[in-house]
Order: sequence, then C-alpha cells, then structure tokens
Amino acid sequence: MKVTFLGTGTSHGVPVIACDCEVCMSTDPRDKRLRSSLLITEESASIVIDVGPDFRQQMLRAGLRHLDAVLLTHEHNDHVVGMDDIRPFNFRQGTDMPVYGLERVLNEIKSKFFYIFESNPYPGAPRVVCHALEAGRSLQLTDRFSVLPFEVMHGDLPILGFRTGNFAYITDASFISERSADMLKGLDVLVLNALQYRKHYSHYTYDEAVKAAAEIGAKTTYFTHMSHQMGTHAAMEATWPAHIRPSYDGLEILL
Repeated sequence: MKVTFLGTGTSHGVPVIACDCEVCMSTDPRDKRLRSSLLITEESASIVIDVGPDFRQQMLRAGLRHLDAVLLTHEHNDHVVGMDDIRPFNFRQGTDMPVYGLERVLNEIKSKFFYIFESNPYPGAPRVVCHALEAGRSLQLTDRFSVLPFEVMHGDLPILGFRTGNFAYITDASFISERSADMLKGLDVLVLNALQYRKHYSHYTYDEAVKAAAEIGAKTTYFTHMSHQMGTHAAMEATWPAHIRPSYDGLEILL
C-alpha cells in the first residue's frame, strides 16, 4: 500500500495570499502546501480522502488515472468543494463515483452541489452515489480496501478519521476520545493534524498533537494540516522528535 500526501496545508493553503513571512516566501517546494487531502493506492485500487479546492491540481500532479472512491472527513469547504472535478473520472471510468461520509456531511454535499442530484441533471454533471458511514463500523470499499471510520472532534463538530491496516489518517481534530484512541492501537503510521503553536478552538496545536500522538503510540507520526505559523519545513524537520515528522505535498509512504 502506498500513501501519497496530496495536500498538507490549512484552509488558507501555504503560501497565504498577501503574506510575506519567511514560510510564504520560501523557495523550498516542501513549504508549498495545498489544502489537506490524501491518496491511498494498492495495486490498481485507489481512494482519496477529501476533495478540497485544489483537487484538480492534486490529481494532475499525482497523475492519477483511476479513482475507486472518495472518503470525506467532514463538510467544511476546504475538504469538499472540489467535488465537481470528479467528472473526468466519471467520463473515463463510465461509472458513478462512490462518496462516503457521515449522513450529515452527505446532506450538506447534496445541498451544496444540488445540481448533481437533480432528477434530470444537465449533461456533463458529476455522477455521484452517496453512502452513509457510521463511526466504529468497518467498510469494505473495494477488493483491496477495508476502512474503519472513527469519530474525532473538530471543536464541537463530530468528524471522521480513517484507519486501513496499520495506517490511520486524522485531520482537523481537537479531541480524540478514549474509545476512538482504542481503535488506533498497533499503528505503524499515524497522520495527525497540527495547526500551529498557539491555542486554537477547533484544531490541535503542536503540543496537543505531540501529546495525542504519544497516547496513540504509532511507530511514526506525520503532522499535516499545518499553517505557515509552524515555520519552514527545514526548521520543523531539524527540531522535532525523530518519531514525529512534518509531512509535505507529494510525500509518499510505502506500507
């Protein structure tokens, strides 16, 4: 199984519009962060977690030619507004795209992208089939992929993280319950959000993410959904603990 980080930035992305800080002005390609998204592939099967505003660019950069399913962590714009760009996969594959998320999230998708779900949609509209997920209930997505969704809190909003095999992905979390943490034992790799160093109402800070990572106990943890306030990739890499690594767009991990 291969994991590819399609985007590792916040809702603003990095560089941030009109910002001239050290990170936003950096020439290191690892400091160019699109909105957070992840690709998981195993042989010919592939799934994407979240389809934000950079989805088209991410698919072109990854060179992906086949997509089996889309998983949604939650309904915020930086995680869903690229939904219209699944159309080339519809055309190429000749099938509707399965989209999985909490029922609340799917209802928001149906409202935001109402034209997809009309009884007589215009020709060329995306073709989507929505499937409701329940936290704690595993799902066989394809012959290659079994996924366990689990609940984390994004401020006051319950959202989903996903585990497959010895890998798990969490973004936008500010709290992980003991029940959900129990579902994450024995991980080789954990991906976890860490927004910035100062306190935030709905995202883990660096210190909070380090603590959560220690409680989960994965062999290696990669932080994602990082703002420009976290500093340059080179500085993070040089100062963070060896078992906690900053991710970057395009990073690939083989599991």
